[in-house]
Amino acid sequence: MGTTLEVLLLDQAEQLAELQKKLGYTFTDKEPLLLSMIHSSFAFERLEKSQHNETLEFLGDAVLDLTIGHILFTRFPKKREGQLTRIRSALVNESGLATVARDLDLGKYLLLGRGEDISGGREKSSILSCAYEALIGAMFMDSGYEVVLQHVQLTFTPLIDQQGEQLIHADAKSRLQEYLQEVHNQGPTYILDKEEGPAHDRIFSVSARFRDEVLGSGQAGSKKEAEQRAARAALTSLTSLALLKE
Repeated sequence: MGTTLEVLLLDQAEQLAELQKKLGYTFTDKEPLLLSMIHSSFAFERLEKSQHNETLEFLGDAVLDLTIGHILFTRFPKKREGQLTRIRSALVNESGLATVARDLDLGKYLLLGRGEDISGGREKSSILSCAYEALIGAMFMDSGYEVVLQHVQLTFTPLIDQQGEQLIHADAKSRLQEYLQEVHNQGPTYILDKEEGPAHDRIFSVSARFRDEVLGSGQAGSKKEAEQRAARAALTSLTSLALLKE
């Protein structure tokens, strides 16, 4: 017999209070906060209904793009669109968001299925980054844009200050797009070649292609990160070819 969100809210009350203290924000409605910490593996094993954080993750992804875009637009009014896009992409990629999640110790508060927990799910970058996006989505649902913007400013502004120029060069997809557009006036495409594993622990295989030629491939626990890895592989390959021609 599965449990309900109402029962979980009682069971997790102490954990949720601790997480809110770390965030510096108290939720009016605790249910979105709880949902943001529920991985699909836990929902499958333990809940009466399949309620988990994937929809909130979708919302949080969009909210992060908007709030970080707002911060960068205000902070760097003279930078070009491509530069701002690269900084934002580098901040919100899987590894970047997982680092922020680890700073909050989000792994401690995740509700995972038994198998996922045993296999080290609390430390997986794909799970942590998705949980952080879901948490942002939950905050947005609870209090709206201004509260999330304040949190994102406090969290990401130090990273932007420390790594601003480095971040411009960190986003492989943007760099590959710019290179191919400059040389061939046409960008790459990303093809999802394969999905493997159970629904709560998918591995995505993606190839970066240009005019039907595979330039590079990548695998990761999210499509976005697999695309970044494919782009990095493509850039490495293109750089090698350029050196050979010299």
